[in-house]
Amino acid sequence: MQQALRKRCAFRIDDMTNESPHVVTDIYDRLYSAYGPQGWWPADSAEEVMIGAVLTQNTAWRNVEKAIESLACADALSMARIHALPRDKLESLIRPAGTFRVKARRLKALAHAVMEDCAGSLRKLFEGNRVDVRSRLLSISGIGPETADAIMLYAGGIPIFVIDAYARRVLVRHGIATSSATYGELQDIMEAGMPPDEATYNEYHALIVEVGKRHCRKRANCDGCPLEPLPHETD
Repeated sequence: MQQALRKRCAFRIDDMTNESPHVVTDIYDRLYSAYGPQGWWPADSAEEVMIGAVLTQNTAWRNVEKAIESLACADALSMARIHALPRDKLESLIRPAGTFRVKARRLKALAHAVMEDCAGSLRKLFEGNRVDVRSRLLSISGIGPETADAIMLYAGGIPIFVIDAYARRVLVRHGIATSSATYGELQDIMEAGMPPDEATYNEYHALIVEVGKRHCRKRANCDGCPLEPLPHETD
């Protein structure tokens, strides 16, 4: 995968960076060599991925795992069950994930879209081209670009690069993007010159999350980071 990605990446990042045009590939190679395959998304079904994508908004994954376990024990890890659950019951089950009232509303909206608008079919939810699917997801209350893209990639198998806080931090600190870059601009950088490849986007995003948790935090911990040899800033 590393060699194939290196061959596929030949892009220009106009006005965004003065780094080598292969720096994005270099980052991938270093992270993959250091951490290996990540096996993301940690879920047993597409519906569990979708639920996790909502629950993980603004919270640590360990808290999401507790909420997922709570839902699993209540046999509620499906759009049908979430759609049928009383709101207060759902809130109680996902309380460990934080902002449980907000997330319950968002899960209800997502479940409604699947069960009512798509007749309970994930195939219908992911039907059409990438733009159509993304627009459909973004029309659901509480589903923003990052959540929509995570659902598309990890639940729908649609090649789209997920930009999160870790990705932004890595790109900015390594001079690949400016601090004012928009979500779309960061996504364009990562996808530029790369063919639509679900497996690569999946692995790359997971690797960025891993280096973000270990090293590229709000206060950088560069000691031992696989990306430490690359030019970077720590602010």
